[in-house]
Amino acid sequence: MGWIGTGVMGKSMAGHLLKAHGNKPPMTVFNRTASKADDLIANGAKFMTAKEVAEQSDYVFLMLGHPHDVRNMVLDSDNGILNHMKPGSYLIDHTTSKPGLADEIYQHANKKDIFSVDAPVTGGDFGALSGKLCTMTGGDEEHCEHVKPLLLTYSQAVERMGGPGAGQHTKAANQIIIASTMMGNVESLIYGHKAGLDLNKMIQLLMGGSAGNTNLTKVGPKMLKRDFDPGFYVEHFVKDLGIVLDECRALDISLPSTALAHQFYQALVAQGGARMGTHGLLTTLEKFNNT
Repeated sequence: MGWIGTGVMGKSMAGHLLKAHGNKPPMTVFNRTASKADDLIANGAKFMTAKEVAEQSDYVFLMLGHPHDVRNMVLDSDNGILNHMKPGSYLIDHTTSKPGLADEIYQHANKKDIFSVDAPVTGGDFGALSGKLCTMTGGDEEHCEHVKPLLLTYSQAVERMGGPGAGQHTKAANQIIIASTMMGNVESLIYGHKAGLDLNKMIQLLMGGSAGNTNLTKVGPKMLKRDFDPGFYVEHFVKDLGIVLDECRALDISLPSTALAHQFYQALVAQGGARMGTHGLLTTLEKFNNT
């Protein structure tokens, strides 16, 4: 098995896979910043170039940052890994990317007898660390089912959503929910603060009612502590919402609350918050309300 992309989430996911399936032969790994793979190497993985990972692996996993990273890594005419993977091998892309790109990769892979599965995940750094991600897959049913046991080493749920690109469409729906939910969470804290409420008590109480949600549980207390360290980077969320809005145009639909959330997150980037966690949105709403 080979893993390309050992950032915040990829490192933990690869670690679970390495632990569950052993290291004979060694898992091969590649990351542009080699030091981010140090923990995996210490546990027996072998660092190689992306080309070497592709050549030696029956299963190649990707966890990259942006669609253009995926395109360059997979489809580049000179260095793309599809040119070096073995017939009959599997390409599993965990990157949140464009549905159309997932389908394009599937078509190119199919011509080379390589089985492509788009498999974005949700659950953030905590889900990756604890092995409790939710993974949504797109591709041929037999290929999605074949790789499912591997994905379950770091996922609490794995579900095939349809053909190539369906995993990415499902992740887009996930980000739509998160965007509006985070806006509501942040606005409730601004309101509670201005109304003079004890925000710790407010969060604890509301988490048990109909307003309770996973984001409020995980990052509500962090926001009160002014801890905006990332479980998921703002810059990546802006990328994801950009993909969502591109797909909305292609589908001829309007999602105004998602578009508004995208604008507020763009403002956070402009204010220097690109590397904050998504709950850093609180700081933008604080400026907006002079509080």
